[in-house]
Amino acid sequence: MSGVADEVRERIESDAYCETLGIDVVELGSGYAQTELTITEDLLNFHETPHGGAIYSLADAAFAAASNSHGEAAVALETNISYLDAVETGETLSAVAEETHLADSTAEYEVTVTAQDGERIATFRGRVYRP
Repeated sequence: MSGVADEVRERIESDAYCETLGIDVVELGSGYAQTELTITEDLLNFHETPHGGAIYSLADAAFAAASNSHGEAAVALETNISYLDAVETGETLSAVAEETHLADSTAEYEVTVTAQDGERIATFRGRVYRP
């Protein structure tokens, strides 16, 4: 996890919501982050598939980590997600956030959520305001 100050990394990795869901930050760089989440029975909806909120949270955690990696506060202006496929319980999902645009006060990120076999599960896009 290079290119990010230790205090910034510690703040990002101490997110209580992510800890509650089981989301881990596995890689963090300038404008880049990768998070992982193993789908447990607690994260299933009534269809017995992963709840969209769990997948959204995984992508949003990568988005938040990448957008705050520069050491300046970044808050979401807008986000959207497209769900493409479901996975089984026990599968570990990965979300990779990459900065696609950086300006003085805003930035844009694309997050790809994939299954263990590399299949795309969801695509997330978000913009932040950097005060």
